[in-house]
Amino acid sequence: MNNPKNLYKHHRFPPVIIQYAVWLYHRFNLSQRDIEDLLAERGIEVSYESIRLWCNKFGPKYSKRLRRKHRGFGDTFFIDEVFVKIGGKQKYLWRAVDQDGDVVDVFVQERRDGMAAKRFFKRLLKSHGDMPWKIVTDKLRSYGVAHRELMPDVIHDNSQYANNRAEVSHQPTRVRERGMRRFKSTRQVQRFLSVHAAVYNLFNLGRHQVSAEHYRSLRECAFETWAEAVGV
Repeated sequence: MNNPKNLYKHHRFPPVIIQYAVWLYHRFNLSQRDIEDLLAERGIEVSYESIRLWCNKFGPKYSKRLRRKHRGFGDTFFIDEVFVKIGGKQKYLWRAVDQDGDVVDVFVQERRDGMAAKRFFKRLLKSHGDMPWKIVTDKLRSYGVAHRELMPDVIHDNSQYANNRAEVSHQPTRVRERGMRRFKSTRQVQRFLSVHAAVYNLFNLGRHQVSAEHYRSLRECAFETWAEAVGV
């Protein structure tokens, strides 16, 4: 890992403030103006524009480190695509999650045809490393094309309701989309959602499935991993 002093060189604010602002933005449904107010309440005067620049610069660096520290994905991928309006034009947001709800990958594309499906499957194989045991999709024919050409030995389930997990996984994105008053560019969407996915995976602790004591222990481990990733 690079020396934290080099990572934050030439920045007027201490690293801990930058790290906290970036964490707030990607962890919660807050605007950069909201974070400006939260910091101001603590006596830290920083503009929302500075926070935006911090998120753009440091968010991808943090997410890259978090992905290296990720414990690994499961053997079943739930894949789905939804349309998003970006700069007034319709695009498609492809997403894959595993059986634990962790986001394997998210990718914005112009289309949802066979070529687009194959492009996304190739990204999945590259990020995952191994073939999944099973993929679960809806009945979009593009998935069948990509499955036959790239994952012929993988079980493909496209039965009704089987893909509810992937469809539900889009909800946080829709919430953020409304909070950000629509996405402005494909680059912005891809950058934000890639970082958001890494932070989400780290704090996806299954709170409703474990005891309060166990959850606090898991949360403490997540904070320790975050601290290592941001260079504290």
